[in-house]
Amino acid sequence: MFKPTPNPPETDPASPYESPNSKKLHEAAERALDHYLLPASQIMASTDEPERMYLANPKYDMESLLANACETLGSASEMLNNFAATLDNSRRKSALGIAQVVMLAELAVNQALDKVEIKP
Repeated sequence: MFKPTPNPPETDPASPYESPNSKKLHEAAERALDHYLLPASQIMASTDEPERMYLANPKYDMESLLANACETLGSASEMLNNFAATLDNSRRKSALGIAQVVMLAELAVNQALDKVEIKP
């Protein structure tokens, strides 16, 4: 029996690296594969130092940091009280309890702020 296929089958002689677009696609595919297939330890080891999401500026003095924390806690307390006003009775008590805890933290920060000595 005779098969009408060529021997060997014809292939496209073009290299995947002939055009600049194919190189970019290949590099993007490699990055995607590395992202999903490399172990997390190899990915994390490649960076010098991990970025911190939140960082208190070390140049600020203690008084400024405490004042900022006090204002933040005061805002959180106010937001919780406003939110509690929109809730039904059982959930309102929970939200007001959280607001009280935040208010106690604000008082503690205020007291620490009062004891901070300002350096000339």
